[in-house]
Amino acid sequence: MEMLNKVCEGLELIKRRNPLVHHITNYVSVNDCANITLTIGASPVMSDAIEDIEDLIKISNALVLNIGTLNKRTIESMIFLGKEANKINIPIVLDPVGAGATKLRTETALKILEEIKIDVLRGNMSEIKSLLGVSSNTKGVDSTEKMDGAEDIASLAANRFSCVIGISGEVDVISDGKEIYKVSNGHSILTKVTGTGCMVTSLIGSFLGAGCEPLTACVSSYTVMGICGEEAYKKVGNNIGTFKVKLFDELFNLDETKIKEGGKIEKC
Repeated sequence: MEMLNKVCEGLELIKRRNPLVHHITNYVSVNDCANITLTIGASPVMSDAIEDIEDLIKISNALVLNIGTLNKRTIESMIFLGKEANKINIPIVLDPVGAGATKLRTETALKILEEIKIDVLRGNMSEIKSLLGVSSNTKGVDSTEKMDGAEDIASLAANRFSCVIGISGEVDVISDGKEIYKVSNGHSILTKVTGTGCMVTSLIGSFLGAGCEPLTACVSSYTVMGICGEEAYKKVGNNIGTFKVKLFDELFNLDETKIKEGGKIEKC
């Protein structure tokens, strides 16, 4: 119940403070990430040109780094901007999309983790295991790993990389290396909409930008996305295009009552 209260408080903070969340993110999902940020009550900015981002980060409240569509220029921008954010204590969430699938993705994610202080690292089981050097299975940028042992992997990664870890799955697992939470909200149809993981990362950036501490920000983001996925499915079923639109509707109209009645958070 304590964490559910924190989720509610975090949502209220976002709506009251309207934090500016800077993204260098996936071209595939950039529009959805901007919209999900707006929908929850924060403000998005999407820019990856070094000449532009040096000024933008100074007025931002959080930074989202997503390696879904990498190139030389965006890698340089991510490293540069991450270091600038660290200088002025702007919280950062990293989404290592496809780490383990290619050498470039894995090495880029590890370089960011080595050179930049990251507050939250959010990915699927394959991505997190690959960054730990543990054998993993992936199909493109999607995980084919089961969630067996996710609590141990999350805790190990949190201590290895000195940040909060969020592992997405049928049951999401979050750890700061000391505490472990599981979020059971959600519906399998969310995996049929591209970019829902990226959108969770943007939600984490929104909670971080509003002033929530990293563990709360990560648990909150999985919870609100999961609740809204469940509610959207109840109303539109397998109509996948309508589901995506309804997902945004549900998040926009989410309130404390819905969170407390529908949140499925377990502290391990």
